[in-house]
Order: sequence, then structure tokens, then C-alpha cells
Amino acid sequence: MQLPVSIIINNYNYSQFLCEAIDSALSQTYPNTEVLVVDDGSTDNSQEIIASYNTRIVPLIKKNGGQASALNAGFQMSRGEIIIFLDADDYLFPHAVERVIAAWEPSVANVQYRLELVDANKKFIDTLPRPEIHLDSGNVLPILLQKGRYNCLVTSGNAFSRAALAEILPIPESEFRISADGYLVTLIPFYGQIVSIEEPLGGYRQHGSNLWSTRDGVTSERFTKSIKHDFQKYKVLRDKATKLGYEVPQDIGFCDYFHLQDRLTSLRLAPQNHPAPFDSQFILAYKGFLASWKYSDFSWKRKLILSTWFLWVGLMPQSLAMPAITWWFASQSRPKVIGLLLKKVRSLTS
Repeated sequence: MQLPVSIIINNYNYSQFLCEAIDSALSQTYPNTEVLVVDDGSTDNSQEIIASYNTRIVPLIKKNGGQASALNAGFQMSRGEIIIFLDADDYLFPHAVERVIAAWEPSVANVQYRLELVDANKKFIDTLPRPEIHLDSGNVLPILLQKGRYNCLVTSGNAFSRAALAEILPIPESEFRISADGYLVTLIPFYGQIVSIEEPLGGYRQHGSNLWSTRDGVTSERFTKSIKHDFQKYKVLRDKATKLGYEVPQDIGFCDYFHLQDRLTSLRLAPQNHPAPFDSQFILAYKGFLASWKYSDFSWKRKLILSTWFLWVGLMPQSLAMPAITWWFASQSRPKVIGLLLKKVRSLTS
């Protein structure tokens, strides 16, 4: 018997991308797939597009409540034993569900897969995550409890077990109004194994409306939001761990170079708005240096680059730290010679 799969598309004012998301879900080679489209109170012509698909999809039009609200509502309407939450500005390749099913086992809570990072016009930029980042698999709970995260994917790069989702839903709608995937990937490892597929099974668009986009430059607001989002994830992680009898270190996050990058950058860009008021740039640089060597799984050459970045940004004057921050996070801003040099280094260390 074929496991039923539900692809739940969550949409808010993404009419320019919505058709491609729906068409990619309807074009899956795996037959037992239903497509639900949850519109979270769009004010563009999204609802007209949804209506044009008639009975080919299951529509749900609701008042605006945020991404968590949309995912909660879609899950309640779905019937699949495997759930894919697809953001409306992303899309799946036709064989995506078929590949997920081939990797599925009863003990699995989530099958995650890489995505192609593309621009608004589907021009290839990179893979997500970058090829040199190893996706974590198996029982990732020890990694999660140590540093508050593991190497995982954004919303559209996950296929969740319905049974596991039932243990952690509904997503808190006020705390995770946006970036609700952070809640899901943080708690899902408590309820089963993680399987990682290294090939891209869809596309993730990077465009000006993305929450974490740096297309228009590096701003302190982006990092403030990221840090606050991490703090929310740490809270739900602690709550769940305590309930189930696990321990979480008080300084969780200090072992995670991703979090420390954002935290150090936020402090250097706008210390007056930094959400962790007792932080020191020197301590963050030191913690980032340690995390680069002890907790990343990069080659030693890439660890050297990453740890040097932490020391440079943390110890150098503002005038020298700023270019390192901008070039690190916004590749489009790099001088051509810097971009070529970093590509060369990446090819030697991947």
C-alpha cells in the first residue's frame, strides 16, 4: 500500500510565484499525493489563482495569522502520513516525493533534502545548504541538545512524519508567526530519526521579499530577527527537553558558529539594538573561534577561514570589521577579486 502524502503550500501575497509552486506539487511522479493550498489572507490576486485550479487542489482561505497559523490549519485539513510544507515562493522537482518515499522507514520523523538556491527568475546561485556543509542524519538529538541546532533545511526541504508532527503541533502562532520551520526542525528530532538526501529535490528562491535576504545589503535588523528567533527556539527546546528528561546547557548556542556569526555581526553593526545586552565582542570572537574548530565538521582549511573571520570581526576596528561582515554575508557586494579568491578557496576545501 502506498503511503499517502500531503503537500501543503502556504501562501501570503506570493501570486507571482504561486502557480509554479502549485504546478510543481501537482506534477509529482508519486501518485498518492494530495495538494492543499492555504492562503493566509493575501491582498494580491492569489485567491483568484487558487480558485482557477478547481478540484485539482484542496483550498483553504483564511484570515491573516502568519506562517505558523497557515501550517497549523493545513495540517488539520490534510490526510497524508507524510507531510511536506512548501512555501509558495519555492517549488519541488517532479520526482521529489518519489525520492522521499524511497528513503522512508517507520522510525523516520523527517526526510530532509537539499534545495537549489535560485533567484526570482530561477537562475541558479548555489545549493542550499552550501555543498561543504554536511547534512546531519540519524539520531541528531545529541547534536541538538549540545548546541541548539543541527545541519538541517528550511521549510520546503523537509518531509515530516504525521505521527511525529502530531506530537509537537500546533506551532505556537504568536512566537513563530514567521519562520515557523524553526520550531518544527527544533522539536522533530525528539520523535524519530532524520534521513538526509544529498541531492537537491526542489528550488528555494532568494529574492527581496525573503525575511533573511541580503540582496539589498547587510542590515542590523536581519541579524536582530535571527537572534531573537534563535532565542525562541532555545526556549521551546529547553521546555521539551525538560519535559522528556533531557538536559540543555545554559549557554546553548555558544557551540553553534552560525548563531555566533549572527550575534557578533549584530553587536558590531548596531550595539544599541543588540538583543543580548551583556554580550562582549571579544567573548563572542573567542567563542566563535572555539566553535569553528571544535563543533564544525569543515576541513581544517575552512575552519581556519571561519575562525579567522571571527577574530577579525571581533578584534579589529569598526572600519576594518565592516568589509569582512559585508563580504561574508552579501556575496553580491564583494569586489570581483575577493569573490574569485573565495571561490578558489572553497573549491580547494570542499
